[in-house]
Amino acid sequence: MLLGILGGTLDPIHCGHLDAAEAARTRLGLQEVWMMPARVPPLRADPPVASAAHRFAMAALAVNGRAHLRASDLELRREGPSYTWDTLQQLYTLGYNRSQIFFITGVDAILKIATWYRYPALLEACHFVAVTRPGVSAGTLAEALPEAADRVVAASLTSNRETRVVAERCRIWLVDAPTAAVSSTDVRHLAARGEPLDGLVPSLVATHIRQHNLYRSTPDPAGDLHDQD
Repeated sequence: MLLGILGGTLDPIHCGHLDAAEAARTRLGLQEVWMMPARVPPLRADPPVASAAHRFAMAALAVNGRAHLRASDLELRREGPSYTWDTLQQLYTLGYNRSQIFFITGVDAILKIATWYRYPALLEACHFVAVTRPGVSAGTLAEALPEAADRVVAASLTSNRETRVVAERCRIWLVDAPTAAVSSTDVRHLAARGEPLDGLVPSLVATHIRQHNLYRSTPDPAGDLHDQD
């Protein structure tokens, strides 16, 4: 089984995350993708705005009805910073090996991978998938990461077959795919003003944000529950 992991703060999860997960899954022939909120994002200066419970709930609502996507609380159940390296060690204990795991992120994050915990050993711990928009080539990524240039592969529409051929060596797969032009920061700012989130997050996530007054600077008297995060 080839497993995708899309991690991060997911504060909140949005349509761009889902687009990236589906693009990586389709292009590389992954059987499942786990959407995995981090308990303590190690490279983020400020703590998440929404609680771990709310971020997991929103991830679960976001994948509702998507047969190949799952919400995972693996990092939420672990104390301390949510290092990718430690998550991979846990996945090994669950029976996965490094050639089966594909860590999905945006190309901007991959460009900063040299700052991640246990780099460069991390490059041998799993496959990485950098999802980007057209215009950023595999060559661009290779130039930015010269020490990993020989690992960068542009994922074609037939890569789900190619993946199995090269699975013995961990790669950085570059996936060009259209993704929603949205960030979690955008969603939080709109939610703080009580503005609609249509097209930015799944409808169930928008409902959860509204009902629990997430990201609001002042409580909404019309809300069913009042969260104090």
